[in-house]
Amino acid sequence: MDQEPVAGIAALMQQKGERPYGLHDVHQRAHALQTAMLAERAGCDGALVAAALVHDIGHLVHDLGEHAAEDGLDDRHEQRGYDYLIRFFAAAVTEPVRLHVAAKRWLCASEPGYFARLSPDSVLSLSLQGGPMSAAEAASFSALPFAADAVTLRRFDEAAKVKDLATPPVEHFLPYLRACLRPAAG
Repeated sequence: MDQEPVAGIAALMQQKGERPYGLHDVHQRAHALQTAMLAERAGCDGALVAAALVHDIGHLVHDLGEHAAEDGLDDRHEQRGYDYLIRFFAAAVTEPVRLHVAAKRWLCASEPGYFARLSPDSVLSLSLQGGPMSAAEAASFSALPFAADAVTLRRFDEAAKVKDLATPPVEHFLPYLRACLRPAAG
């Protein structure tokens, strides 16, 4: 990234944020802003608000097209996002991003009724991402550092699909990203 990391992320959200978000009536930027707003309103720490803003950045940095899941592809956006962000941010931001898909799989296996609340595109992507976790996978996930943050993020993620919901602009959340930069990344 040629520009300062936070400015680069803001530019990426501006340039590619109009891409559709799954099968919903919101685009990628609106989904990111709603997720970050929910984290902020819940009083989450700054790193989790930052993670909420960029949790789906992997959708913006891959070249698999706008509807990979509909084409039967797991775009591995959580790993792509992690790989993109790890250069700039510490684990408190990057691990919830990396683990938010696993958190969905864990919630489907561990929380009665969670699967029934998934949106149709989340059900489709879940089938491509390995489905609900086995008991052994769920136990391993629960023991991971940042698993709880990933589950919290996942709950915001699922709720952040509201058409025309007013949110603060991207610029409102950039201080959270700046505060979480690794010293050498700023």
